[in-house]
Amino acid sequence: MANTQSPPPQSNTRNAATWPAPYPAQQVGTVPADQPSHDRVRMELQIDLSYEVDQHGADFVFNIHAAQTPNQSVSAERLVINQPIAHHIHTDPATGNRYLRLHGEPGTLELSYSATVDINHYRIDPSQLAEVPVRRLPQEVMGYIYPSRYCQSDRLLRLATNEFGALWQGHSRVQAICDWVQRHVAFTSNTSNSNTSAVDTLVEQVGVCRDFAHLMIALCRAINIPARFTTGTDYGADPALGPPDFHAYVEVYLGDRWYIFDPSGTAIPMGLLRFGVGRDAADVAFATIFGGVWAKPPVIRTMAIQDAARGFELPRHCTQALSTDHGAGVAAGVAAGFVAA
Repeated sequence: MANTQSPPPQSNTRNAATWPAPYPAQQVGTVPADQPSHDRVRMELQIDLSYEVDQHGADFVFNIHAAQTPNQSVSAERLVINQPIAHHIHTDPATGNRYLRLHGEPGTLELSYSATVDINHYRIDPSQLAEVPVRRLPQEVMGYIYPSRYCQSDRLLRLATNEFGALWQGHSRVQAICDWVQRHVAFTSNTSNSNTSAVDTLVEQVGVCRDFAHLMIALCRAINIPARFTTGTDYGADPALGPPDFHAYVEVYLGDRWYIFDPSGTAIPMGLLRFGVGRDAADVAFATIFGGVWAKPPVIRTMAIQDAARGFELPRHCTQALSTDHGAGVAAGVAAGFVAA
């Protein structure tokens, strides 16, 4: 049976709405507020993973490589594995998700992944974004409107309709769902596990980032808004929550693009570097393990690089809607194959 590692427990207890503190509206140069604009950030990423594998060995599937999409490019990356083993990297042409597969031999298995990632954000006034009727959704978006293992939207129809059914059908309704989740769920470590679903979080009213994401996704889908589970790192999180960690957030389809929402409120959305997207955490766990393995806590570092001469700015909070994905399938530009150690 597979053991999955998803984004993740973090330390301390608080209501997500208390962090980060409110930020003033950002100025967008001379671009009119109702017109789309772009900004670029450059992120430096370092991930170190360590496992003790039992005498039988174990198979691993990792989703820790930065996704390659039309709006997120990897300008440099390096993968180091301490064991002399072959590994296989596959890029999903529809999502840009990159999966690393390998067989770990008995003993210590250590992986180190580093990357320089450039993100080009599409920014627009949220009031310009309307929902898309189901009959007009692109086929590749349809999979994100149905119930899934952790997002049982079919069990939340009445709640979602009563709370949000009468609201204007656009970005503001999605934001209302995000705000509702923040008000009703307290960010509390060690209160959920790999079996915790959106319904469980609704009942218990506590959880970590993956639980906030699952509940928001389920509520969106319950009123026919496509929403998907997205993974990255928690850039900008309150240091009181503990060391940097993997992070789960939400992307919602509005207009003709996927827009970013962080229902746990722990990260700076402009600094979210994407690893993977899926229906829920089952699709994009950062590690899925088949065998007897003991895992050490991951060590993660994410740093933003400011370089005005090259057009890179530091991530910040802003009042505009952010998108890094236009919704079309990602062109298969990265060949997959076995790589000798």
